[in-house]
Amino acid sequence: MMDINDIQSVLQHRYPFLLVDRVLELEPGKRAVGLKNVTVNEAFFMGHFPGNPIMPGVLIVEAMAQVGGVLLLATTGNQGKLAFFAGIDKLRFRRPVLPGDQLITEVTLLKSKGDVGRVAVVGKVEGQVVAEGEYLFALRPDEAPVAAASAETGEA
Repeated sequence: MMDINDIQSVLQHRYPFLLVDRVLELEPGKRAVGLKNVTVNEAFFMGHFPGNPIMPGVLIVEAMAQVGGVLLLATTGNQGKLAFFAGIDKLRFRRPVLPGDQLITEVTLLKSKGDVGRVAVVGKVEGQVVAEGEYLFALRPDEAPVAAASAETGEA
């Protein structure tokens, strides 16, 4: 299991765009299960939709992708890299995600070769599928530490 501090040590995302509160299960190179507590205090509910709050589909996609990123980046040889979306296939939404829901994302590694990984994702609320599909990720070195060091020394 990973708490929020562990997640932030793997993912670069931070508030307000970190959409994973806890990783419940992690088998590096195989699968991960993550949790997002969806509260009415989320800023996006003010406009999506007033009087009928529904979590935007793109944020459901992103929450599931972040669990996929944790799985890929926790795998041996991928530490210190960034996971970028390279594609989304077969994505379907099955039901809305509402305030008070716990979005549980199950991610299974389908294929990993070099700096590319494909995962199957399934998001559920109370055991019911809300979204599912396949994601393709490109893994790249995190250049931020090099850029920060260059900025401090004035070197390019």
